[in-house]
Amino acid sequence: MTAPVDHTHDSALRSWVPGADAPGGEFPIQNLPFGVFRRRGTGGAPRVGVAIGDRVCDVAAAAERGLIAGDARAAAEACASDSLNALMGMGPEAARALRHALVELLREGGSGERHADRLLAPMADVELFVPSRVGGYTDFYASIYHATNVGSMFRPDNPLLPNYKYVPIGYHGRASSIVASGTEVRRPWGQTRNSPDAPPQFGPSRRLDYELEVGLYVGAGNALGEPVPVSSAESHLFGLGLVNDWSARDVQTWEYQPLGPFLAKNFATTVSPWVVTMDALAPFRAPAFARPTGDPAPLAYLAQPAEAAGVDLTLEVWLSTAAMRANGTAPMLVSRGSFTHMYWSVAQLVAHHTSNGCNLQPGDLLASGTVSGPDKESRGCLLERTWKGTEPLTLPGGETRAFLEDGDEVVLRGYCERAGRARIGFGECRGRIAPAAATFPG
Repeated sequence: MTAPVDHTHDSALRSWVPGADAPGGEFPIQNLPFGVFRRRGTGGAPRVGVAIGDRVCDVAAAAERGLIAGDARAAAEACASDSLNALMGMGPEAARALRHALVELLREGGSGERHADRLLAPMADVELFVPSRVGGYTDFYASIYHATNVGSMFRPDNPLLPNYKYVPIGYHGRASSIVASGTEVRRPWGQTRNSPDAPPQFGPSRRLDYELEVGLYVGAGNALGEPVPVSSAESHLFGLGLVNDWSARDVQTWEYQPLGPFLAKNFATTVSPWVVTMDALAPFRAPAFARPTGDPAPLAYLAQPAEAAGVDLTLEVWLSTAAMRANGTAPMLVSRGSFTHMYWSVAQLVAHHTSNGCNLQPGDLLASGTVSGPDKESRGCLLERTWKGTEPLTLPGGETRAFLEDGDEVVLRGYCERAGRARIGFGECRGRIAPAAATFPG
């Protein structure tokens, strides 16, 4: 069951907050994504806020001043926290009530304008954090284009394994190395094997890559041993964010058989600071990916109506190098794709994850896997975009890239737009590559 479209999505809504009504802006009143912030330089405890225009609204401060009452008050009070977990765990009805209350507070003529100095902080003056305490992190492989491209590099005669069209493939990642947007990512050391006739080597990765992904944040969890039906799976999701699952491709190639990704993936995963709620996404739902003729139908526990199972979310990757920044050259758009190209829907990922009784908890993160589309410009990682390094990108100024170099900065962006609806943005997910440690300890 998807979230309903209601009065909070009305494109005619306007806000008194600076920048909220700017054409093409990321954070109009119809969006109100949640995140965790702290006013820069204060050293105070982080708190939950929503992005609106070029400001952050302190939700708990609004509750403390009696500006949020009724059904939404408990949800607003849960925002006096250094994570979204408490709010996420209250479920979709509480989050929806809070959204409605915030719209009333922040709309043109709303009561919040008289308290602006107490409620708002300029976006430029805050620090932003990982939005939830992630107890469990799972990375899926839900794009058939990505799976086919990567499979064809290593198994040209059989790119997709027999289970791919029946079961959402995933693996358990490392929650402790999830970092906030803007955090430097150090090039990892790892074991690689460049030639089948030589022993492996240990050293800094030479094939460092990004992965453009969408993160699904769990809201209300499920009890251990109690699967979540696909029909109610979305009621267990709080919202979506951007994820960059950095990957050391040379390490991955050597280690992934027989048990899958390990050290090639768990050195860092960057997440965007803002979580766009499932309610905010309601006007941008789309049909599920159209399975080609001859593909098997999902098994009964994964079967769902196709009409609004997808999300019409545009995703972009931008790249800048140290030389580009020194010369004042703007970042280069490397790829642009769509989340509608995913073979498995967000509800199917949740339903499958819990089908064996696995208990998801508030704040857990499920990532979609690399989002890739049918053409070269929509491939969501350098492994695909440069076809395993054989077709390097040419950047402004003449530099080339097959994989990431030290000093390179990758920025992921996402947005939903549709005629008659306010455009909503996801902000950005940013990370810069720092050199590997000069020597390995010991």
